[in-house]
Order: sequence, then C-alpha cells, then structure tokens
Amino acid sequence: MWVYRYTPKSLEDIPQDTSKLKSYISAYSKQKKKAVLLHGPPGSCKTSAVHTLAKDMNMELVEINASDYRTADEINSRLGNAVKQMSLFSQGKLIFVDEADGVSGRKDRGGVKAIIDIISKSTFPVVIAANDAFDDKLKTLQKKCETIEFPAVTNEGVTKVLSSVFSQAGIDVDERVIKSIARRSGGDLRGAIIDSQVLAHSDSLTSDGVHSLSDRERSESIMNALMRILKTTDPSIAISAFDSVDGDFDEFLLWLDENVPKEYSGRDLARAYDKISRADVFRGRIRRWQYWGYLRYINALLTAGIAVSKDQKKPGMTQYKRNSRLLKIWLANRKYAKRKSIAQKLGSYCHCSSKKALQFLPLLKPAINDELALELGLDEEELGWLQK
Repeated sequence: MWVYRYTPKSLEDIPQDTSKLKSYISAYSKQKKKAVLLHGPPGSCKTSAVHTLAKDMNMELVEINASDYRTADEINSRLGNAVKQMSLFSQGKLIFVDEADGVSGRKDRGGVKAIIDIISKSTFPVVIAANDAFDDKLKTLQKKCETIEFPAVTNEGVTKVLSSVFSQAGIDVDERVIKSIARRSGGDLRGAIIDSQVLAHSDSLTSDGVHSLSDRERSESIMNALMRILKTTDPSIAISAFDSVDGDFDEFLLWLDENVPKEYSGRDLARAYDKISRADVFRGRIRRWQYWGYLRYINALLTAGIAVSKDQKKPGMTQYKRNSRLLKIWLANRKYAKRKSIAQKLGSYCHCSSKKALQFLPLLKPAINDELALELGLDEEELGWLQK
C-alpha cells in the first residue's frame, strides 16, 4: 500500500508542526519523569511523526500498540526491560505507545497504570499517541504527560503530500483532481492516500472518479478494522471492529476472504474460513426471509469469531489489499452509473422502463442539446457524458 511505500523520509515531509515534539525529546532528562501525550484525529500523522523523528535523531524506536498489549502483564513484558537497558549500539531510545485509546474495559484496568509505571521508570523519552487525549479512561495518564495536539491536516498539507506521492509513483495527475481528493479527505491524510491509490489502480483519477468517493466521516479505515480482527486473539477488541467503518457486511466478508490467508495458516486458517462460511449462511437466510436480526450473528462471526480462530497472532506488519471482485464491482458501478441515471430520467419522461430507454439511448446522443437536457432534467455531468 502507498501509505507504507511512501512513508515520510524526514520531518520536513510531515504536514504538522513537530517542533514541540522534537524539543521535548531533545531536552529530555530522566528527572523530568513526564511523557508526551500526542493526540489528534485519525490520519493526522501522529505515528508517522514519531517514526520519522526517531530516524532523524538516530534513536532506537521501541514501540507497542496498546490495542494489542492491553493488560499490565503484557505491557510490562514488552517494555519493562526496554526502558532501563541501553541500546545495543549505544544509541538513544524512544519509547512509543501507540493507540492508547485501545486500553479500555474491566480486564484492562491495569493497562493505564502499567503505562504510568513505565513513564516513571524510563530513562528514555516516552511518547504516547491517542485520538482523544481527554477520554475519561486516560485521565490518570494525562497528569503524567505533556499534551501536544496534531489537528486534522489542512487541505494544503494533504495536497502537498499527495503531489509528492503521485510524483514518487510516477503518475501525472491534474492538480484539480489532487485538490478535490484533499478536500474530501476531511483532514485524514492516510485516508486521502488510500483513496488516491484506489483511484489510480482503477484508472479513475478524474473529477468523476473523485466524486464517486463517498464523503469521508471520522471513521476507522477498513485497514484498521482488519488489524483489530486479524492481529488479536481478544474477542472484546475484535467485536466492534466494523462499528465505525463505512460499508456493509457483503464488502467486509470479501475483504476478510482476501486477507485472512495472509495472517492464518493450517488449522487456524481452516477455523477462520469456517466462520466466514457460517456468516455467508446467515447472509443467505437474510436474503430469503428478510430477517435483518441475523446481522448480529454475521458481525460476531466475522469479527470475534475470526479473531479467536487462531492460537496466536502472526508477528510483524502485513499489507492488506482489496479483493479483486470488489474492485470489479466498483468499476462496473462507476462505468454504468451515469448511463443508468440518464436511462431512468429518459424512461420517466417517455413513460417506459429504464431498460427500454437504454435501447434507444444511443439514438439520443446525436440529438442532445441544452434545451432537451433541461427538458429531461439532466445535470451537467450527465449531459457531458452524452456529448462525449
């Protein structure tokens, strides 16, 4: 994915003010005993800034994701020794706890306390990232931290980064298209890069292609949802993975079908596909009986069911990809959307079905003019499609 391939090479590539973060790490002393709580919405470059800063300052980065290491024992086993021992090559160290929002629930009461203990024991700077620094579950953590906000990336910032990404990818794109993608991103740079790659791979880097993208809300990306399912064995983490993702379970099933084999093998893979097949059975029952209450079973099977199908998670980062069937469906819908819309308006005007209207739609093209378009109620895009 482009979000991994074209990661920032230096702090100058981060469209945020990183001066406070850099100053904290440069001036850190163990007497200070305070960490930085870096907060901001998804896609605001929190993780990228920390990774890039560690590289720029030649520091060893010791990182955990709090969504994966949620209990006190897990956090201490991962970071306990790292905060006391010098780097193997005598470099400085930077301790990074990502997605601190992931520590929640009764089972995780020791998680926040463990992070606070890590801060007090660490001889190295500690940076903690969260979407919402003022979440109730992080109250005790706030007292041990200095907060630095990374707001949503500006349109100008997103545009600059996208221009650089397209340049590195060797793709020539109209600047108006790039600005349109930036506006629709809502300040989510990661989402804008993912959108750009989808459009590039489907040859839809046009104004029409950008308009086909749904307006981005403050929601998790499908990639993050897949990580919450495939990178954990805790059903309480996985069960809500799709709650804030735009899409339906037909689409989610295809995403999982494509990417489960990247994380699972052997018996784990067989158990995971058993859950997918059972979810598909409930999809069939919904179609036959129109009983939508079965969606709760589909969700449980595709999230918690798949998460607990493995004995242990695969280490390292995995690059997930869109199912090819999804891309074909998306392309077909985009290709025929305007033709279908015009046929519906023409059928309504001529008192016939849209299917019948499609048969004489080619005859309409040579005769189309502004007056006829107005009569049929065609918009500018539909008129432009007919005049091609």
